Amino acid sequence: MFEKLDVIDSAPFDLLLLANPSKELLLKHLESGECFVYKNNFEVLGCYILKEINKNRVELLDIAVRENKQGLGIGKKMLSHLFNYVKKSGYTEIIVGTGNSSIGQIAFYQKAGFRMFEIDFNFFERNYSKDIYENGILCRDMIRFLKRV
Repeated sequence: MFEKLDVIDSAPFDLLLLANPSKELLLKHLESGECFVYKNNFEVLGCYILKEINKNRVELLDIAVRENKQGLGIGKKMLSHLFNYVKKSGYTEIIVGTGNSSIGQIAFYQKAGFRMFEIDFNFFERNYSKDIYENGILCRDMIRFLKRV
């Protein structure tokens, strides 16, 4: 079951920090976007934050699934919910960004029909005080993907 949160304080920060290690940036995302949670038997298993860019485009800012629930199709369910919500809301494009070192996420978005369209060089060096390593790779650049719905 999906639920749109109305109060920032009710956002699952422990889960969102899996997607974005900066609580400061998460708060900005929650203030400017909409947060949706996916629950099963009242347990929050996943969530995402969506922000309007303009009348045609939205950005998926953060998306996360509980670590012990990953690989069960929850991320796909959340993207399906997102695609339906975006379509019903009248938007035609979704963008999402992930780090150059986020190999699993890069594959996840491409399998869902997103296409690479932009690289924001040194994004993570500009926006995070600590180095981020994933898969033995320093995360420096933001790779942005686009999907038309």
